[in-house]
Amino acid sequence: MIRRFYILFIVMIVTFQGYTQESQKQLEAKREKLNKEIAYTNKLLGETQSDRNVTVSQLRLLNVKINQRTDLLATLKSEVYYLNSKIEKTESTLFSLNEELKSLKQKYAKIAWHAFKYKTAYNKLIFLFSAEDFNQAYQRMRYLDQISAFIRTEAERIKNTEKEKNETLNKLKVEKLEKNKLLDIEQNEILELEKEQAQKDQLKSDLLSKERQLRSSIKDKEKQTKKLAQQIQKIISAEIAAKKDVVTGKINELTPSEKKLTSSFTSNKGKLPWPTNRGVISETFGVHKHPVLKKVKTKNNGINILTAKNSDARSVFNGKVVSITKISNTNIAVIIKHGEFFTVYSNLDKVFVNKGDEVDTKELIGSIHTNLKGRTELHFEIWKGTSIQNPAYWVSQK
Repeated sequence: MIRRFYILFIVMIVTFQGYTQESQKQLEAKREKLNKEIAYTNKLLGETQSDRNVTVSQLRLLNVKINQRTDLLATLKSEVYYLNSKIEKTESTLFSLNEELKSLKQKYAKIAWHAFKYKTAYNKLIFLFSAEDFNQAYQRMRYLDQISAFIRTEAERIKNTEKEKNETLNKLKVEKLEKNKLLDIEQNEILELEKEQAQKDQLKSDLLSKERQLRSSIKDKEKQTKKLAQQIQKIISAEIAAKKDVVTGKINELTPSEKKLTSSFTSNKGKLPWPTNRGVISETFGVHKHPVLKKVKTKNNGINILTAKNSDARSVFNGKVVSITKISNTNIAVIIKHGEFFTVYSNLDKVFVNKGDEVDTKELIGSIHTNLKGRTELHFEIWKGTSIQNPAYWVSQK
């Protein structure tokens, strides 16, 4: 019960924070996109769970899935909110139509009563010939014509209003059915989220029993991160040194082609393609608390992207391969220069390019390593000179 309350509370916060006046079609498209993302994350989880040993990677993937489902629930709540607004408007329209119909029928009944008096030809003639003069007879004849025309018009109005009322009533039924369907989906998603939260708690508990292994893994990762950072710094320093004037020692400006490439790369901020065809960000940029170990923080100079087995890494922009470095037996890193910028693709087990090659945007540069636990994960970095960048700000939001 406490878990469910917590889940609903989080979903309400996400719904409130992310609420915008999105149309129903936009919300439906967003829900469809999130369902696809959850299905893909499930596929990745299935690959990592082929190994019986629980891993931090599984926990991170599960966290990704929980966040995706929380977003999905928030989207569903927005859809329900939107439908409630539509239902209220439809009910208001239906009320107005009922009132209008009531008024029309009352008017029609009064006029029909008057018309009934002159229903027969005999009564009409008496009414006309009892006139005091020709002018009054003419006015009475016009009056009878007006009554007939009014009755026809009102009958048509009643018919059209009845039709509109029935259409509105059917629309209301459809909207309510749609709302109930969404509420059922929402309930199922809450149950799934509860299961995932329970799985997360169990995973954390299992991982805590392997503290020594986790700390050892962190140290190995820190060594690889340090080695990669040193290699990047070495490459950047070499590039800067190559631009130094032999006489003055000053760094020369970028060449026109380098300036153009730098400008083009900069203008594509937030629009660069992903370095993988598909994937989910399993670890974001910067310093993070370890998901299991207390008082332990890890630093990521880029982002980690979990993807499917047999996936390849691709260049996010056209540039030149300036380095291919072996970080470990199963980790090769490729560094590509884009004017003043550098992109780094690490955890490759096979490379398709050579140092000095010119590569195009989305050109495949290497296959991503899949470890014994079934995890296929690319480490990706972006540097502007010696300044490290957050890749999440540069790649498109899909």
